[in-house]
Amino acid sequence: MSALNLVPLLRPMGPRDPHEAHRVASPLELFFDLVFVVAIASAAAELHHGLSTGHYESVLGFGLVFFAIWWAWMNYAWFASAYDCDDVVYRLLTFAIMAGSLLLAAGVPDLFDDGQSVAVVSGYALMRLAMVALWLRVARGDTPHRTTAMTYAVGITVVQALWIARLALHGSGLLYASFGVLVLAEVAVPWLAEQRGGPTPFHPHHIAERYSLFTIIVLGEVILASVQAVQGVLAKPDVAGSAAGHSVPAAAGGGGSGLTPGLVLLATGGLLIVFSLWWLYFKRDHVDLIGHGRTMTWAFSYAHVLVFAAVAAVGAALAAAVDVVEHQSAASSRSVAFALAVPIAVYSLVLGVLHAAADRDPRTAVPAATLAIVVLAVAAVGPQAPVAVLLIGLATAGAVVQHVLVAQRRLAQGGR
Repeated sequence: MSALNLVPLLRPMGPRDPHEAHRVASPLELFFDLVFVVAIASAAAELHHGLSTGHYESVLGFGLVFFAIWWAWMNYAWFASAYDCDDVVYRLLTFAIMAGSLLLAAGVPDLFDDGQSVAVVSGYALMRLAMVALWLRVARGDTPHRTTAMTYAVGITVVQALWIARLALHGSGLLYASFGVLVLAEVAVPWLAEQRGGPTPFHPHHIAERYSLFTIIVLGEVILASVQAVQGVLAKPDVAGSAAGHSVPAAAGGGGSGLTPGLVLLATGGLLIVFSLWWLYFKRDHVDLIGHGRTMTWAFSYAHVLVFAAVAAVGAALAAAVDVVEHQSAASSRSVAFALAVPIAVYSLVLGVLHAAADRDPRTAVPAATLAIVVLAVAAVGPQAPVAVLLIGLATAGAVVQHVLVAQRRLAQGGR
């Protein structure tokens, strides 16, 4: 007879052992990540639309939405590393955060169109207030960290009330300014809580795995977005619609130009980019960036907003490049090339700086800086979109080759 996974209704929420052996991401955490990627995909789809139509202000909208998604994900990831008690109430509150992310995803188009969205704010409020409930449980179950937990709970509640009040504001200038102020307030809450009541425990290997798995899932979203864009191009024309004199957009699956040399170059470059981004992220174990000094730990945690956002933006740029190839875009090849090159440069530089800080050697960041310069130079030259994507893909693959050669040389020298 198979063993049942018996989950208690409620158990004391005390801290988990930060040195616990074999600590890995739980099935609930994996499900949590998968649901959050839906919100990321929604934001990336709106960015793709903005790039293709030449509405480049969508980049700012993407940044606003992505902060909300990342902030809610990151807060839960670190909380779970410290206090995952896996009882029924904990699971239900986790489901509430997941539901909030889906509600936020549903409101993303409105936010891009109007700069405000009740659905986005409601979804964010649901996510954050569920976190308040979790911190109140910690305040009751972990007496040594009660001050920390209560500071989190009160701080999140106050800032969330301000986000809701922000719905009454109008005008892009006022909206952007208030957003910046509230982002600073959000970031200040963890700093204040950990200063007042002492730092909460976390498991370095568990956190490193959580960030790594989320990176993989976002890369998967990039592949999905790219494949869907190519599918629209390869779709056979709608014979009945053509006979009736109706034109059906290729992106809707009604018919594209089929497999062209340009599309082959673009697909090849896109695959090189995605595979190389994975390799560059996992070329080292990131656990050495966590738990070795408070500053380094916070830098690793917060810098990943740029890593995750850059990966998602790559997917949007690749889909926009397909539109350019199919002449269904108001954007130029150069603008789309920059939309692709900039996130790759950011991704490379952020990882390069983190690795250099961990090694305490600025030379570690030289390959990353070189890659950033090369991909931006390709975009500046302004070749046609398929050639630009291929060249950028070759550049990222070149960075992987450089790493492999260096690694092999070190192995030959005995791992020094």
